[in-house]
Amino acid sequence: MTPRDASDANDKPNGNRWSDLDRPPLNGAALRRALVREGGHGSLWCDIEVVERTGSTNSDLVARAAAGKASEGAVLVAEEQSAGRGRLDRQWSAPARSGLFFSVLLKPADVPVPRWGWLPLLTGVAVAAGLSRAAGVDTALKWPNDLLVIVNGEERKTGGILAERAGDDAVVIGIGINVTLREDELPVPGAASLALAGAATTDRDTVLRTVLRSLEEWYGKWREAGGDPVASGLQEAYAAGCATLGRVVRAELPGERSITGEAVAVDGDGRLVLATAEGVQEPVGAGDIVHLRAAE
Repeated sequence: MTPRDASDANDKPNGNRWSDLDRPPLNGAALRRALVREGGHGSLWCDIEVVERTGSTNSDLVARAAAGKASEGAVLVAEEQSAGRGRLDRQWSAPARSGLFFSVLLKPADVPVPRWGWLPLLTGVAVAAGLSRAAGVDTALKWPNDLLVIVNGEERKTGGILAERAGDDAVVIGIGINVTLREDELPVPGAASLALAGAATTDRDTVLRTVLRSLEEWYGKWREAGGDPVASGLQEAYAAGCATLGRVVRAELPGERSITGEAVAVDGDGRLVLATAEGVQEPVGAGDIVHLRAAE
């Protein structure tokens, strides 16, 4: 059974979806009016569904795509996720309506598959631009998929991005952003929220609209350029907003291997290039990155 739209629901355990007045529900109908165009003309977004609660919006949208029940431009948003996932199947959890937890379905048929690896980085650029416009919060990118803000002079994580293939022709991008999470609700040290970073607004409808418009803009430019990260301006924009570049980092790789070096570039395939103490430049395509210190 598909959960009802949260904007029309009234099924919280206490019967009152407005029980936390600092965290009003998203207005699904208003989001659709603002972003979905009749007949799909002039807009990437074909449908926006807001559900009260689900396990994982990514898992749900991947399943719908596999069953032929979702088209490119479908957006699924959950007010609360019980089994949200980050990279390496790490759990992502937060109180209901404290953030934005959503997934989008993209089908870049006119882009060569080897360039699809840029989609998580493209999403990071788009989300950072959207957060800056909507909330006035400077958001930096930690390669490959973390969103960083400054809280009390400290660099902390406010969101993340997860990309998953959905069959042969589609990718589902999941985005999680902590919006009103309070200090005593932070799941781990080093986490943050837009509110803690001094956001000009924490209106989730406003933030989501702006982020989706920014994602549509960047995705359109990238597709028009055939996925070329240089011609689309994506590689330059990512490098400009990447907090990892210029830092000494440790890359923790599959197989319990690690590399330490200065992050000097993001190459044409979206890989992070590390310059090691041995004078070797090693590209890293997957792995956890630990920021150690600024480059000397």
